Amino acid sequence: MTQFVHVMQSWLASNANRIIFLLVVLIATAAIAYAASKALWRLLEHSQIPSATFFVNIVIGIIWIIGAMMVLEPVFGINPTTLSTALGVGGLAVSFGLKDTISNIVGGLGLMLGKVVQPGDLISIAGITGTVKDVTWRHTIVIDRAGEEMWIPNSLLNTSSLEKMTPAGEALTRIPFVVKGTADPAIVEQKILAKVSRVTNGLVLPERPTLVKLQGFDVTGIKGEIWVFAKQEVLPSTLQDLVTRTIAGEDFLAG
Repeated sequence: MTQFVHVMQSWLASNANRIIFLLVVLIATAAIAYAASKALWRLLEHSQIPSATFFVNIVIGIIWIIGAMMVLEPVFGINPTTLSTALGVGGLAVSFGLKDTISNIVGGLGLMLGKVVQPGDLISIAGITGTVKDVTWRHTIVIDRAGEEMWIPNSLLNTSSLEKMTPAGEALTRIPFVVKGTADPAIVEQKILAKVSRVTNGLVLPERPTLVKLQGFDVTGIKGEIWVFAKQEVLPSTLQDLVTRTIAGEDFLAG
């Protein structure tokens, strides 16, 4: 035990300068990264640049890479140039395994710099509709009306059709129906609006009244849709169920 302690003391004495330098660089890097993170968040909040963690994470990553490069040769005896060359050769093989991650990072950078998607936007993509919460280095986080978080890979947003929606468009819920061919469209519209407006009172946007849209004919009768605009806290499925139950059994419906 005494010999082990003596060896440790000798090692610490011979490497004291390296250890002190390593600790100083680590503490300084952590302090700079923390200060830069706080400053960048304040800058993003008062600028036109999208306020997302993507940019903050990139800056923090660069700061830590610089800190690591500073201690490589003085502490570990590794030449940064040699390491960079080795990483460049090995990176070709690694890139194939990380191609999805790299694609998401590049996609996220393109989305943010091009301001294609920003926190607060209402979007619809790949069957997912909701409000953008954040854009990270790999995913775009979207919250739907039920409060569920959807994590969409950034690469998907760059390769799929993306729809940026207005609040009214996102609120729109459509309920299809078919009317008998002999029915009077004007009377049908009046009946539907009277019933639906009564049962959906307080659940729809007050500035967006319910609409009845007739869309043509088929062998069963006149096709149409009821358009209702759900409030933010109301699920579309709730209105669909309510409206369907309200007009079910009406004598003007085909069936």
